[in-house]
Amino acid sequence: MRRILSDKITDAVKEMCILANCNLDNSILESLEDAKQKKQSSSALGALDSIIKNAQIAKNRQIPICQDTGMAVFFVKIGKNVFIEGDNLDLAIEKGVSAGYTEGFLRKSIVADPLFRENTNDNTPPVIHYSFNDSDKIEITFLPKGFGSENKSALKMLNPSDGRDGIIDFVTDTVKKAGASPCPPIIVGVGIGGNFEKCAELSKFALARSIDIPNQNPYYAQLEGELLARINDLGIGPQGYGGETTALGVNIEVYPTHIAGLPVAVNISCHATRHQTVII
Repeated sequence: MRRILSDKITDAVKEMCILANCNLDNSILESLEDAKQKKQSSSALGALDSIIKNAQIAKNRQIPICQDTGMAVFFVKIGKNVFIEGDNLDLAIEKGVSAGYTEGFLRKSIVADPLFRENTNDNTPPVIHYSFNDSDKIEITFLPKGFGSENKSALKMLNPSDGRDGIIDFVTDTVKKAGASPCPPIIVGVGIGGNFEKCAELSKFALARSIDIPNQNPYYAQLEGELLARINDLGIGPQGYGGETTALGVNIEVYPTHIAGLPVAVNISCHATRHQTVII
């Protein structure tokens, strides 16, 4: 049994909150550069230049890429041979979020109640998804998810007979309805299978995978490519100015489902799709 002090987890989460909000994934930066070589309007090319310059300034000065530093979302894999000493894991992570957003001067965007709307003043509580494995480590993946894009996400309980074409139509229509609102070029996370809540979780987890890493299943890797092509054919373009780059990537995650269902969730994320992973 391996012991891990909760303070170590808190410190790691604090650092992740700051780093993720100030540093864009290399796969996204490379895709933004590639997009400049495609057919875009002059305004779209200007938007791409501004997006890239903004990311470079954020990295060099270690300031947030976007003013919306998001709701803190975590995917945590816990080894069965780990014992956490001190605070429980929920509290250790929450303390890290509080410290990261406060000491990192990141915007605090969370309200304690969805209707009464009083700010918690430290961006807590986070949303945490747990899973377990046979290791003696804890793997923590952090996604600060802004709501300009989150608000354009969607979920639909398709019929099994809708199949592949139904999935493609639903994902494409969701992006079309979103238009320029989620600050394209976007990254699209797609969850297929499970049930109502599981497919939504899958679509969020899909955004934690770099867009230069396709799905391990060749069938779904091919579907990712087809969806990306269909989305970019919409012509919305960077910041809605038109062109061939509405999306930089589509990531799909799947899970077994019921014989009577085909749940599909689409989690849209802006070009500032941020994530960090640490293993303790």
